[in-house]
Amino acid sequence: MSSPSSWPLPPESIRFVVPQRRIQQLQEHPLSRGLYPLGLGYYHRAAGHRMSRTRHDDHLLIYCIDGAGLLQVGGQRHSVQRGDLLLLPKGFGHHYQALEQHPWTIYWAHFDGTDAAAFIGHLQIPRQHGELLLTQLGLHSRLTAEFEALLELRESTYNLDAYLCAANRLRQILSHIALLIPLARQQEQGVGMDLERIHSLMQSHLHEQLSLDALAASANLSKYHFVKRYRELTGSTPINRFIQLKIERACHLLDTTNNGIGEVAFAVGYGDAYYFSRLFKKVMGISPSYYRAMRNGNAGH
Repeated sequence: MSSPSSWPLPPESIRFVVPQRRIQQLQEHPLSRGLYPLGLGYYHRAAGHRMSRTRHDDHLLIYCIDGAGLLQVGGQRHSVQRGDLLLLPKGFGHHYQALEQHPWTIYWAHFDGTDAAAFIGHLQIPRQHGELLLTQLGLHSRLTAEFEALLELRESTYNLDAYLCAANRLRQILSHIALLIPLARQQEQGVGMDLERIHSLMQSHLHEQLSLDALAASANLSKYHFVKRYRELTGSTPINRFIQLKIERACHLLDTTNNGIGEVAFAVGYGDAYYFSRLFKKVMGISPSYYRAMRNGNAGH
C-alpha cells in the first residue's frame, strides 16, 4: 500500500496499518478479495499533518468531519471543508495538508481489491482532472459510527475473522456513501425533500387510498417533479413505496390475527380481495393464503 504519513500521532488519534501477511490473506479469501482495507485511521485536529505522493498505488478515502485542509492533484488546488468526502483513486500523485489555522479532523482508509473500481464508479462522483473524486457529503452520525466500527479492527489483530468483518464493513461504508450522495446533491441544489414527512403521510393512510396528487402536494411539487426527485432519492416510485408499506402491514395482520383475507384486504385499503391477492403475490412472490399457511406450518413442500 501507499505509505501513510509519518505525522506524529497524538493520544486521541489512531493509525493502523494492516500487516502484509493479513493483506495477502485478504487478497486470496473469497469473502474479502473484492474489497479490503490496507490501512485506516482517525486524525483529530491534525495540526501539521501533510502528505505528498508522486504515485499512489491503492485507493484512499478521506472523510473530513471538522476543520479544513488543502489538496493538490493534477496541478490544481482544492479546498477541503467540514463534511467533504475525498476519494483518491490509485495511480496518481497528490499532496494534501491540514490548514494551520483550523486543522482538519478526518477519518481515512486505504483500500484495494478486485471490486474497488466498481465501488468507486458506483458512487457516481464526477472526476476532476481524472484523478480526484471530491464531493460535499455533509455530516452524518451513522457514517461516523461506521468508521468508528471499522477502527475496532486494531483491537483484534490476530483474528482473521475480524479482518473479514472489516473488509465487509468497508463495503457497507462505500454502499452507504452511495445512498448519501444523492441526498447531499438535493440539499445543495435547494430541492431537498422531506422523506420522513412523506413516509409518515403514507403510514397514516395505509387503511385507505392515497393519490399521487396528494403526495406531490405534501412536497409542494408537481407530480412529474415529485416522482422524479423521489426516485432519485430512493430508487423507487412513491406509489410503489406506498404499496410496499401496505403489504408489510398486511403481512403483520396475517401474522397476528385470524382475520380472513377479505378483512385484511379491507384493512389496508382494498375492497377487492382478489385484486389485493394479486398485488400481494406480485410483491411477496406468494399468495396471502399461502403466506398464512407458512406461518401455521401448513404449507406444502
